[in-house]
Amino acid sequence: QVHLMESGGGLVQAGGSLNLSCVVSGRTLSLDPQGWYRQAPGKGREKVATISIFHSPTYADSVVGRFTIVRDNGASTVYLLMKDLRPDDTGVYYCMPGGWTLGPLFHSWGQGTQVTVSS
Repeated sequence: QVHLMESGGGLVQAGGSLNLSCVVSGRTLSLDPQGWYRQAPGKGREKVATISIFHSPTYADSVVGRFTIVRDNGASTVYLLMKDLRPDDTGVYYCMPGGWTLGPLFHSWGQGTQVTVSS
């Protein structure tokens, strides 16, 4: 059973930066594309970024040029490096194996990490 542990969230002012981490256990990271999702208050979960097994990233239009997804297969960790944060980036951020087209590979999500961007 895959286990996902997100961390690195926090409160930051608009224009600031945060780096999120996700440790994936129970499944070899290198086998799957990996993704980051977020859920804003009162909204559904949306896809933010994915990275293929060949380290090719795909981003939602709203984060292009500001977010970078990175995978470290040796450390079983996926990162989301976020800069120039905006108030509408606020939400709970989750990681999940899966690519941009196929989406999440599993049904069980981690606890997520809260990102709050103040204006």
